[in-house]
Amino acid sequence: MIRPAPLAAWLSALALTGCVNLAPEYQRPEAPIRDQWPADVVASTAPADVLSALDRFVLDSRLRQVLEQALANNRDLRVAALNVATARAQYRVQRAEQFPTVDGVASGSHSRAAVNSGSETASVEHQYSVALSLSYELDLFGRLRNLSDAALESYLALEETRRSTQISLVAEVATAWLTLAADQELLQLAKDTLASQQASYDLQQRSHALGNTSGLELAQAQTTVESARVDVAAYQSQVQLDLNALELLVGAPVDSALLPQALEADSAELVALPGELPSSLLQQRPDVLAAEHTLKAANADIGAARAAFFPSINLTGSAGTTSSELAGLFKAGSGAWSFAPSISVPIFNNGANRASLAAARSEHDMQLATYEKTIQTAFSEVADALAVRSTIQARLAAQQALTDATERSYTLADALYRSGASSYLDALDAQRSLYAARQTLIDLRLTEQSNRITLYKALGGGA
Repeated sequence: MIRPAPLAAWLSALALTGCVNLAPEYQRPEAPIRDQWPADVVASTAPADVLSALDRFVLDSRLRQVLEQALANNRDLRVAALNVATARAQYRVQRAEQFPTVDGVASGSHSRAAVNSGSETASVEHQYSVALSLSYELDLFGRLRNLSDAALESYLALEETRRSTQISLVAEVATAWLTLAADQELLQLAKDTLASQQASYDLQQRSHALGNTSGLELAQAQTTVESARVDVAAYQSQVQLDLNALELLVGAPVDSALLPQALEADSAELVALPGELPSSLLQQRPDVLAAEHTLKAANADIGAARAAFFPSINLTGSAGTTSSELAGLFKAGSGAWSFAPSISVPIFNNGANRASLAAARSEHDMQLATYEKTIQTAFSEVADALAVRSTIQARLAAQQALTDATERSYTLADALYRSGASSYLDALDAQRSLYAARQTLIDLRLTEQSNRITLYKALGGGA
């Protein structure tokens, strides 16, 4: 009736497992930012949720296809996903240490004893055994549990980092696509301007040949042509650079049918904002969540470091059968078992445990500062996007009015010049002003479209 004793000992030990957790109780730190953004820069302008889905947020079907291609091929996103898979496996390894390990062991040994005075012949001995061995560390002070919690939080932090990388990729690809569209439109504007100025220059040459135009006016007309030719070459180069940047983000060549030729009015839907926008919304941003998970991991590491000051108890045992003959392994009376608990008490380690605890606390404080800085950065990014959004429509309206007025001015100046009532210099200045006004209008339209993408990213996206 002695056999049940090891089983009872194991069950008693298991019942005692995990009685104490030495990690500090986690409480979410108070965010070092205002409760909400200024009301005068928050306005609802489109019927989309703050966390709108990608297929609702992106209106242009070509851009949506480019984004889907980027999500499938971008190498940075692929690395982020592999980091998550690695962290998940590491967490499973760490979690497994909280449970007993059972191994099956089969062995055989053979030995030959030399001839001695008591025996005229050498003897050969055989020993066979089959057993199940079990080892288990009693986690009385939560060391293994805290290490497992830390691994879990690290895994969750990397998962949020992957989400953040995905949202950033969507924003970067959309911005690169819109920039390409704007530069394509600027290139076309430069080409149209070059054609117009070339026609004016040809007219000036014919007029100069007849003696109706001075050499100064002819030279001025040529400068505008050459300036426009420089702009065409510059924008051609910039368009190619934009395409290269887009394909790098996408991770594969982009079909020409999916490339824009001009900046459309609405490529992405504007994120709708409520009348009052609480800053607590930032708690759902992936980078903020990742920073909080990392803080929680550091909190758990403190518990693991504290547990190192207390005894560790390990239980090992085995049960099986042994025999001097292979055929006798499973006969009656061949059974054997062993149970060997051990306890290790830290007495002197030259301050290593204290140093480990101090390092864990310092890491916690560093991650706390990182978490607070992440929230402050997120608040600033949203505030900046809202500041641009609050005035962009007024700037667009003013620039559109300026462009229209400049166009009328150029039309009148050109008509006066052709009728001989004004000099060519006046028409030339008006044409340059119109060209600059149209360039600025395209840049502002790009700013407005890019601001939609920025606001989408700053508020946590919808990826």
